[in-house]
Amino acid sequence: MTTINFQSARHNMVEYQIRCCKVLDPTTLDLIESMPRENFVPEHVRSLAYMEGHVPLPCNQEMLTPLQEAMILQTLMLDGSERVLVIGTGTGFLTTMLAMQAAEVVGCEVHATLADLSRENISNHGVNNVNILQVNAMDADAMASLADMQQPFDTIVLTAAAKKIPAHIEALLADNGQMMAFVGSNPVVSLVHRRKVGNAWQETTMFETLLQDMEGVPEKREFVF
Repeated sequence: MTTINFQSARHNMVEYQIRCCKVLDPTTLDLIESMPRENFVPEHVRSLAYMEGHVPLPCNQEMLTPLQEAMILQTLMLDGSERVLVIGTGTGFLTTMLAMQAAEVVGCEVHATLADLSRENISNHGVNNVNILQVNAMDADAMASLADMQQPFDTIVLTAAAKKIPAHIEALLADNGQMMAFVGSNPVVSLVHRRKVGNAWQETTMFETLLQDMEGVPEKREFVF
């Protein structure tokens, strides 16, 4: 059986999958190279931890690609003072990195299995400023009932594709706050950066990509005549 040198694989990922795609911020690159991504990946697919693709997770979910994660981190440029909301924590990898750059992180995960994995992985990494909630973040009433949602967030990250960002999620963002979201539906999904300025939004499209749709989005009722 071949033994994988994960440290070497991590370095190669940074150099040949991330840096070459215009992710050049030293803080972002150093953080990613310090993170044992393999510890956040299911054992049976651990050999895929550093590929530029979506690693499969339990509950028919998948990780963001390393480049998607890196672009989110570089674009946000957190300074350590932020309160961050992550919608879709998966196994906690991106959530952990955001927590290492923020003051507080609240993570929402619809699947109980993944919520438990997130808590375990984040704790094992020694990060203690994260609260993982098992909740459908696309359900406005469920979110409104949570104590953690009674204060605004400086940063919001959505980790799956949505045709439109729900109004109740937009309302959670503080003035001058920023949001990273995947907008659209396969095969056309865009990673966008949005900043809230008063009642207006400043939006920049980072790149087009492929990604699973967000689970739990209420279906629109259609009238039949």
